[in-house]
Amino acid sequence: MSGSNAFHAALNEADTETTTLSCRHTNPDICAKNQMPKVCAFVRADGMCTAPPASWPKQFRRLRLLQSVRNQG
Repeated sequence: MSGSNAFHAALNEADTETTTLSCRHTNPDICAKNQMPKVCAFVRADGMCTAPPASWPKQFRRLRLLQSVRNQG
């Protein structure tokens, strides 16, 4: 999935406000932590990113709210 689509994709069970399952950066190629051991989803065996974009916490809350609304309807 491309970066901009990944940022807006539905939440994974493992996503939190501080970590994401896979990369959620809109342009991972320019991420300062791209390919950084133990940080970047691209090089971790578990696929977790421990340095999502600064805008991720707000987006996480939006996606969680949207998911909650969908589950109610």
